[in-house]
Amino acid sequence: MNREEIQLCYQTALGFIKDAGKILLTAKDIVLEEKAPGDIVSEYDVKVENVLIRRLKMNFPTHKFIGEEESHRKKRISELSNDPTWIIDPIDGTSNFVRGFPTTCISVGLVVNKEQIMGIIYNPFSMELYTAIKGSGAYLNGERIYSKETENIGRASFIYELSLAKTASLRKMYLTRLKYLINEVEGIRSFGCAAMSICYIARGYFESYQCDGLFPWDYAAAALILREAGGYVCDPTGVEFDLLKGDILACCTKKLAEQFVEVVNKADEEWKILP
Repeated sequence: MNREEIQLCYQTALGFIKDAGKILLTAKDIVLEEKAPGDIVSEYDVKVENVLIRRLKMNFPTHKFIGEEESHRKKRISELSNDPTWIIDPIDGTSNFVRGFPTTCISVGLVVNKEQIMGIIYNPFSMELYTAIKGSGAYLNGERIYSKETENIGRASFIYELSLAKTASLRKMYLTRLKYLINEVEGIRSFGCAAMSICYIARGYFESYQCDGLFPWDYAAAALILREAGGYVCDPTGVEFDLLKGDILACCTKKLAEQFVEVVNKADEEWKILP
């Protein structure tokens, strides 16, 4: 896919995403469904995803799609091929959205040859539009943004999604890592919205974010935006970031990420031998 084709994809998707934001701004009498314990979906998740996929398919009929609600219905995540693939989270932070808490967003990423090439994240409530095309920098409402240059974990404000500790298979890992990390970082926050949390690092609000047990749509756009802002993304154990694995460590600098990995690996040695 050449630059002109990528730019066409970007401009086309941008208009659709802004239109989808209007759907969220007019939401009322929200009906909820529980997909799994602690994992809720609203009819607006479904509405926004259907609108985005339908309109993108009309413009790019040969492209593929991985959407959160579509994957839930199929009970599986489609394999990632080399074809242009849109990865869509219609509402990241649904729990925040239904409570009227404005840390929520629409997230759309485009992957070609299994490589992230474009990301758009739009929070219509705060009017924050984060965008990136690979190799062209990251932007907030059209203004270039950069992550911080912090390299000391003791000066890092750390975003940690502790709500995922509700999942029995992840609980020991999360709580053991928390025990180790809380002694190392400057402070801990939790916003319940992966895409916005990573964008907060890209714009320089915070220094680090870590989460296991996510899905590709949670960070398909945000990881690229952070990288284009100068940040660093890897697996929490230090290996190369895998878009489909669901585990991510996002930091403002590589050196800071290396310090987090060291602490995480020590914590993992403990929880893996716990009864």
